[in-house]
Amino acid sequence: MEKIESFRIDHTRLLPGLYVSRRDKRFLTAVTTFDLRMTAPNREPPMDMPAVHTIEHLGATYLRSASSDIVYFGPMGCRTGFYLVMFGRLESPDVYPLVCNLCDFILGYEGDIPGATPAECGNYAEQNLSTAKYYIARYREALAEKRFLYP
Repeated sequence: MEKIESFRIDHTRLLPGLYVSRRDKRFLTAVTTFDLRMTAPNREPPMDMPAVHTIEHLGATYLRSASSDIVYFGPMGCRTGFYLVMFGRLESPDVYPLVCNLCDFILGYEGDIPGATPAECGNYAEQNLSTAKYYIARYREALAEKRFLYP
């Protein structure tokens, strides 16, 4: 079996940033997957799961409300970031404002986490808004450096 593209990235050199992970096209529909890398893999601890869950809920809610081009937003299994999948053949600078606005939304968010009820989520109680804001604040600072290409 051939090694998938994401396993070909040298994670020992990867820094927080906003990277194109892959592009796919089926018939006339193009889809771009972005790597919202929030921590340095294998050099920083993985993100706390309750915070990841909160970012997932807030991120998906915000992004799907902000753009009809969103296919998916969710965490990486390694807990070092998130995948954002969007319709279109896009580059990181194309979605940079959207991702910055996502961060600002989460940083300013107060109140109940959307979708965090027993009827809406299979693990609704595992949320941590304050730790989610910590990770997002760090990521927002990293975004200012505009790391758009894998090292």
